[in-house]
Amino acid sequence: MNLHAPSIDPEQSDALAALCKAGGDPLRLNVLRALASDSFGVLELAQIFAIGQSGMSHHLKVLAQADLVATRREGNAIFYRRALPDSQRLGGKLHGALLEEVDALELPAEVQARIGQVQVRRAATSQDFFLRVEEKFRAQQDLIAGLAQYRESLLALLDKLSFDPLASALEVGPGDGEFLPELARRFTHVTALDNSPTMLELARQVCQRERLANVTLLLADALHATDVQADCVVLNMVLHHFSEPAQALGHLAKRVRPGGSLLVTELCSHDQSWARQACGDLWLGFEQDDLARWASAAGLVPEDSLYVGLRNGFQIQVRHFQRPPGDTHHR
Repeated sequence: MNLHAPSIDPEQSDALAALCKAGGDPLRLNVLRALASDSFGVLELAQIFAIGQSGMSHHLKVLAQADLVATRREGNAIFYRRALPDSQRLGGKLHGALLEEVDALELPAEVQARIGQVQVRRAATSQDFFLRVEEKFRAQQDLIAGLAQYRESLLALLDKLSFDPLASALEVGPGDGEFLPELARRFTHVTALDNSPTMLELARQVCQRERLANVTLLLADALHATDVQADCVVLNMVLHHFSEPAQALGHLAKRVRPGGSLLVTELCSHDQSWARQACGDLWLGFEQDDLARWASAAGLVPEDSLYVGLRNGFQIQVRHFQRPPGDTHHR
């Protein structure tokens, strides 16, 4: 009779131990709470929690080893954000449960105050950034938040959704078309919809260069002139160009098939009014709660979100909203 208990795979036990260790410190739990709707650099986090940079770097290393945080490098700066839990992976359910409990915590008042101070410094940084490169802004608004600055986060969210192999995608306002190759690799068919012949021509050149045979380009008004629907609808830095963004989001939600997803990448709310004239922005970003409220009113369910801090002081939000399966009331 074998009385020996079955052994646990060392790699699996190490991964779970790292996750438990990472969640076993009050400071690290507070860091995860602070990252719920923002991303920060190590210096910012050190200032927010009033500890030395080396000490904060150690805590972030522990969180990173447990896959609780992800990093993005911009120049010499590294920004930290919360990693998305994956219930299909070892520890994924524990990861999700930990974040759910963390989000029920309230950060100490002094920590919240220091977060506010960081946001004020970011606003000043973005204003200074504009003053130094004003002429370039007028030539290319992507200097604020181009695709390269949020591509990795957007793809992390997109790939986690695991669409059916036969699923379709719709990108509204594809700009110069640089995100179309990523969609074409992940979906059977992709539609790019824009009301600008000039931008569609740029997108056409990308499709030709990348030989994207499964992409259709349509010159049309996304709100009224087409009945195109898709399993995944993508809006990258588009919503702030609509005069009535809440109404626009409601119309665009109708493009999402039941069970499908709407992915919105936008700037978080800021007070840099020069962006209206320099970049043609009608809105200075959006509050996270506003986007969630507008999506809910359109029959969508707010899901995972990622936040990307930029060295120029701006903040990007990458949001996922899902249309419930079987929902046919918002056509």
